[in-house]
Amino acid sequence: MAKRLHPKIFKVPIDKIRNGYYSDIYFARFVEVLKKDQRAVRVLYQFFPRKDAVVVGIDEALAILRYGTGYYKDEEKARVLFEELLSIDKKIQGAAACFDIKKVIDYTKSKWEIKQRLADLWVDKWNEIEVKALYDGEEAKDREPIMTIEGDPRYFGYLETILLGVIARATSTATAVKKVVKAARGKPILFFSARFDHYWVQATDGYAALKAGAFGVSTDANADYWGIKSAGTIPHALIAAYTGKTEDAALAFDRHIEPDVNRIILVDWDNDVIGTTFRVIKKFYETHIGKPFKPGETDPSPIIGPGKGKIWGVRFDTSGDLRDKSVVPKDESSLGVCPELVWRARQEFDKYGLNGLKILVSGGFDAEKIELFEKLGVPVDAYGVGSKLLREKVDITADIVEVNGKPCAKVGRYKIENPRLKIVPEEYWKEK
Repeated sequence: MAKRLHPKIFKVPIDKIRNGYYSDIYFARFVEVLKKDQRAVRVLYQFFPRKDAVVVGIDEALAILRYGTGYYKDEEKARVLFEELLSIDKKIQGAAACFDIKKVIDYTKSKWEIKQRLADLWVDKWNEIEVKALYDGEEAKDREPIMTIEGDPRYFGYLETILLGVIARATSTATAVKKVVKAARGKPILFFSARFDHYWVQATDGYAALKAGAFGVSTDANADYWGIKSAGTIPHALIAAYTGKTEDAALAFDRHIEPDVNRIILVDWDNDVIGTTFRVIKKFYETHIGKPFKPGETDPSPIIGPGKGKIWGVRFDTSGDLRDKSVVPKDESSLGVCPELVWRARQEFDKYGLNGLKILVSGGFDAEKIELFEKLGVPVDAYGVGSKLLREKVDITADIVEVNGKPCAKVGRYKIENPRLKIVPEEYWKEK
């Protein structure tokens, strides 16, 4: 049975949300006008994607609604307190940067006193709205409703910007990841996109990627909502620090990294993935087994596999404007990590007993390239995908389609029934 994440997991900046810090000003003014005009209406908001998508971000949107549905009983007083809060946050940041512990403690105490005063002014109206929504990870068609909110917009109308944003970001990532997961035909997809965007979005992106079927993520922030471990290979930077000797970098990694981490070695530093792999194998074998390694004579299987002292796999990340030494020059199709490179490597590895050594490929992979590799039967064991997963864009739109139970929407928009939407209970957020 599908479950929703608890709101507290998302670390919602409650005071900033309630004070419209992240809201488009026109939505804040929309609510301001209704309040000052004392206009109480019950509306039905309908949220939908602008193309077929894997929907994620619903649970985070619900968390924002849970903490942000309501109003301050003294808005002017709340505004003044919030300005003080922002000022103190800057002071805390400045003191923390200087490691002035006393000031940090004093400012933090003042901060929480203000937060308590703001909380005392808040009137919670969550139980006066009705929300229906899909579950994170479900698929939706273009313009199919994914969430509805029914209630008085004076309590939640200012949240529209934020709700649309968190759903759009996560849905865009999930939709892109789903395409490569489908293209990979069951082979693991590693989500390596953190370096291509601001670190603030890592938790959202990682959650979306895993919901869409990714096998692993590369940062702890990516894994935050799931409570899993991040995964990765040795980087080019480590090889550089060992003067370009991949085998030395690999041994250093093996010596010092936790035993349960699979050793995946990046082997394209010299633009010779086959030769570099055999150098690494030789050094690992002779270091851990204590005997000479002779290709074609020595069985390398004792150092192949998961965990410390073994090599789980190698990663090919050849630049798209280079041709590996093992590849026969032809045209642009022979550049980068191409099918011929993987085939040649697999044949050479198996010839010398490295049948258990996994091959992970990365660098310019998207759904189209993965589909080609799978169509050709290229012997890849896993795909690492990065920046291409952040180029998908799914817009999410919200409209009022009913007012006081009667149809009321701009031309071209209307209420669409979706029996897949599930009511979000008033107390879904309570601890079990």
